[in-house]
Amino acid sequence: MAGLEAELRGNVRGEVGFDVTARALTTMDASNYRRVPLGVVAPRDADDVAAVLEVCRAHGVPVVPRGGGTSIAGQATGTGVVLDFTRHMNRLLSLDPGSRTAVVQPGLVLDRLQEAAAPHGLRFGPDPSTHSRCTLGGMIGNNSCGSHSVAWGTTADSVHELEVLTARGQRLRPGRDWAGAPQGLRELVEGDLARLRTGFPELPRRISGYALDALLPENGADVARSFCGSEGTLGVLTEAVVRLVEAPRARALAILAYGDESAAARAAAGLLPHAPLTVEGMAADLVPSSAGLPRGGAWLFVETGGESEAEARARADAIVRAADVVDARVVTDPAGQRALWRIREDASGTATRMPDGSEAWPGWEDCAVPPARLGDYLRDFRGLLSAHGLRGTPYGHFGDGCIHVRIDFDLLTEPGIARFRRFSEDLAELVVAHGGSLSGEHGDGQARAELLPRIYGDEMIALFERAKAVWDPDDLLNPGMLVRPAPLDAGLRFSVLPREPVDVAFGYPSDGGDFSAAVRRCVGVAKCRTTSVSGAGVMCPSFRATGEEEHSTRGRARLLHEMLAGELVTDGWRSTEVRDALDLCLSCKGCRSDCPVEVDMATYKAEFLHHHYAGRRRPAAHYTMGRLPRWLRWASRMRAAAVLNALSSLAPLAAVAKRLGGIAPERRIPRLAGETFSGWWRRRGRDEPRGSGTDDLVVLWPDTFTEHLSPSVGRAAVRVLEAAGLRVALPPTLRLPRGALADGRTRTPLALLAARRGRVCCGLTYISTGQLERARTVLRRTLDLMAPVLETDAPVVVLEPSCAAALRTDLPELLHDDPRAARLARRVLTFAEALQRHAPDWTPPALDRPVTGQTHCHQHAVLGDTADRRLRAAAGLTGELTGGCCGLAGNFGFERGHYDVSVACAEEQLLPAVREAPAGTVVLADGYSCRTQLDQLAGVRGRHLAEVLAEGLGVAEPEEGRRNLPG
Repeated sequence: MAGLEAELRGNVRGEVGFDVTARALTTMDASNYRRVPLGVVAPRDADDVAAVLEVCRAHGVPVVPRGGGTSIAGQATGTGVVLDFTRHMNRLLSLDPGSRTAVVQPGLVLDRLQEAAAPHGLRFGPDPSTHSRCTLGGMIGNNSCGSHSVAWGTTADSVHELEVLTARGQRLRPGRDWAGAPQGLRELVEGDLARLRTGFPELPRRISGYALDALLPENGADVARSFCGSEGTLGVLTEAVVRLVEAPRARALAILAYGDESAAARAAAGLLPHAPLTVEGMAADLVPSSAGLPRGGAWLFVETGGESEAEARARADAIVRAADVVDARVVTDPAGQRALWRIREDASGTATRMPDGSEAWPGWEDCAVPPARLGDYLRDFRGLLSAHGLRGTPYGHFGDGCIHVRIDFDLLTEPGIARFRRFSEDLAELVVAHGGSLSGEHGDGQARAELLPRIYGDEMIALFERAKAVWDPDDLLNPGMLVRPAPLDAGLRFSVLPREPVDVAFGYPSDGGDFSAAVRRCVGVAKCRTTSVSGAGVMCPSFRATGEEEHSTRGRARLLHEMLAGELVTDGWRSTEVRDALDLCLSCKGCRSDCPVEVDMATYKAEFLHHHYAGRRRPAAHYTMGRLPRWLRWASRMRAAAVLNALSSLAPLAAVAKRLGGIAPERRIPRLAGETFSGWWRRRGRDEPRGSGTDDLVVLWPDTFTEHLSPSVGRAAVRVLEAAGLRVALPPTLRLPRGALADGRTRTPLALLAARRGRVCCGLTYISTGQLERARTVLRRTLDLMAPVLETDAPVVVLEPSCAAALRTDLPELLHDDPRAARLARRVLTFAEALQRHAPDWTPPALDRPVTGQTHCHQHAVLGDTADRRLRAAAGLTGELTGGCCGLAGNFGFERGHYDVSVACAEEQLLPAVREAPAGTVVLADGYSCRTQLDQLAGVRGRHLAEVLAEGLGVAEPEEGRRNLPG
């Protein structure tokens, strides 16, 4: 291995990684399988690829090409050297609108090609649901299709010419009429024409095996087409000339509702004469109730195109009239269509969880039958599931007869794995009986290759083996795929995980308290590798900043998987590899909402840091920023704000403080408020809310940031809430003596709320730095102090989104054994939610101004912003806030070594949006971190929505009251 690595480093200009992290990141794709590679190479060009092949051939080491790593049958994993084309060989080399062709490298992400083609009215036809991260090389290797295959076919239909390196270093340009064929391939085909003409199922989605029938003379002897779907086993693709199609100027989406999936499946083939662009099917188990689909138990998504919206709509209406449906809806709004397509695209992830939360897995993801037989096939498929005691929800390309499904296999125990094999064998027979193919998309890999003889018979399989030998006589390229395959139940990725639950701090309620199950959530669909965030999305800002797999949610999950496995990552919770990968996780929680399987890397990071630093010295930032509430309370008690502000304004002293505190030298230390929020509240002289009862009472949470750094936000919120007719109280701070609750009830709950204020804390800074024992202590004390509030029905209004998210999710998950935690979590409302629910008749001031800014990451991921949108609209605040992440993310952007990534995150969406906003635009930023980032990077003052509304009411802070805010 050392010699192999040394030779590769000496001959390859790209990166060569034989370290633990590089290998751990590529042990898995999006399948059930795991193989540990010797190393990973990111070639810079075709010459690098040739050098890798030469060195590996000399050492007898296999080579596996890999694109986005989203293959679901195991073909993107290997035990030799993995080629990662996404780092360097990822360019669009040319695009010719006249000939409607493009020249691409294998690592080019599909969406980048689509973006380049769109201005010319063109697009690449195939569009898998992973279009934001799948690569053209991977699509060619797997012959990917996507939802528009009824109109534009498979990837093979869109390939004109390829540039390929064989394992022995021969450079070929496969095309039509035997162009680029390796020596011996034509002889092989011409010697078995009869078998090739009769041995393949006739259906639009037949991907299984090698496409040797493309080499028949009547099919143009198309070597490029026959190479598609070969899964990296014949040659290594270094360049491709692909065909583009004309994109319709307008589209309409007809949502056709049926009673169940069988009815939808039976109807799909009958819609094809109407020339739709898509006929996609989904059942209710995969569709959220909030999706707004017409009533029914299953739906067909049927897209039509036209030169105008009216033409596209007319075609969709014609399909609705022709269909026998329970209900229907036609959507022409592009944003509405995107939202609906997102449901379909996320199904590969959402399908991994059954309705009861139990796990489901790929393996039989892509079977295809003739479209006219799809209804009968699904009926028999359901019967087979039932006979084996399994469950799964089919969805997919109904118009092409191709079905995706994730099934609740037990892949953790020997009996469960045995049932997995029996079911696989029986399903293969069922597919063949219906005239189908084991793979209608994405290839066979290890998942299905063992069963290919059920379709083709032994003689055709022998012909496949001979074809492989013509291209790759040394069996160097991706061995064990398609021919001479590994058993379908060998090398399952779960077999290395611990069988007993790992001792952890969080409760992981959605995973049965099992940290291993939480890590297993990541199935590798890699939505976190999307290189540009769309809409309000957040995940994964650090990956978009660095482009490195280890900084994606999937990469970190893979490292945690290997940490639990203990083979590659051998030092468990003390692992430096896992620590370093998690270091650039912003704990934005974007993955909790944007990941289709709701991986929560922020929680996993906190858990890891808790164990990693147990009994050890922590980074300085954990003691400074991680314990920020303690230091700020100390400064407040000592009345030291003015002194500390003065000292931090002296550059030499500030530099020393930042160096000692683990703070990035590029950062300015924020100024402390001269008067805390609770100090202002007491000075205001309204310790006990006016009136009696609790119907209109809201308890305003004095979070650390509002209390000590942005008290103007709290003051504005009080004024707005009171203007809306609500009575405001602050929670108590001191532990009540034994029996106080009983005595308190003889007075009023409001008397208890009038106790001294300010000690409650959500524990956010302790949680984000993994100081979970301290967080538990803080949260238990908070629950004690909040006991009087929990005896009332009053909601708890939290102004800082990150604190609200911590109380709503982290609190009950960390104190899962304390029922009070769940009670408090249920009470937590955002500022906008409180006004919507408890002052529904209140009319906000008419501001009539445009807004810009960014929805807070935790608001997006945990809290939701529906109430905020409605409140902004009611106040005449027009415009959309951006997605992404501001990049400061609490302590992250202030920690030494994080500044560049923090700035890159801000420059993605937030800062450009603010710079491009017209004069007079209100910059909204409800989070203190977001406001600080805006101030320090752009010199812009962001404001909380409460401040903007208070100003509109004429009760805004005077200018001198704003001096404590940055900027």
